[in-house]
Amino acid sequence: MNASTPALEVTGLVYAYKQNRAVDGIDLHVPQGSVYGLLGPNGAGKTTAIRAITTLLPIPPGMVRVFGRDPARDQMGVRRSLGYVPQQLSADAGLTGRENVANFARLFDVPRAVRAEKVERALDAVGLLEVADRMAKAYSGGMVRRLELAQALVSSPRLLILDEPTIGLDPIARDSVWRHIGDVRAATGMTVLVTTHYMDEAEEYCDQIALMHKGRIRAAGTPQQLIASLPPEASGTSLEDAFRYYSGGAGLEESEEGGDFRDVRSTRATASRVR
Repeated sequence: MNASTPALEVTGLVYAYKQNRAVDGIDLHVPQGSVYGLLGPNGAGKTTAIRAITTLLPIPPGMVRVFGRDPARDQMGVRRSLGYVPQQLSADAGLTGRENVANFARLFDVPRAVRAEKVERALDAVGLLEVADRMAKAYSGGMVRRLELAQALVSSPRLLILDEPTIGLDPIARDSVWRHIGDVRAATGMTVLVTTHYMDEAEEYCDQIALMHKGRIRAAGTPQQLIASLPPEASGTSLEDAFRYYSGGAGLEESEEGGDFRDVRSTRATASRVR
């Protein structure tokens, strides 16, 4: 694959639920090896866009390309290049960390001959190898999110898609998740597409950002470019100011700080219902 080929190219993506256009003709260009933030208030259409990109929603040909592949024509080819950490809880509390990751290895058709090695590497990459045989229900909130990251990494994805990866986590757990994402990127050159409501995360980790509101992209650029684009009357000096301006003044949703498996499940279930 040519390095100049975008990791993700979205052109005129539209998706509607009955009469409601959740995604209304968005364009995205995500270079290989970058961290790209798709930001917006609840209901902006971010999760719907991600579900279309990840083949979970049917879309017509020509709207999305992942490393040059069209999910409408080559669904399995696209899926093999993706890792996806959804907002909703995907880890099974009744299994160990190792069993959770092994299940995903089977789901993503990791060859049996290398499956155990891949599971081991994924757990090691997120710092969970020492507790891999502990039940997931005993994990803290930050450990649960790192476990889900290991699940997404076990198939060695070229594009990792994270839908609010640190929602409900305290600042230390959030830093830990991002540190492990950075370690994997440094080792593999993986591309990351992320949604988050934490503007400090977006400003620190994202190379480029698209601000989405009511199904459309309202502004895009580096965090610094978005801040600089604010008109004088907006008097903004931060990415949060840009977020508020381009989303029509919509407030950021406050996330609870989760301490364990049940806290994470409850917090993210609530966030899903209001999206």
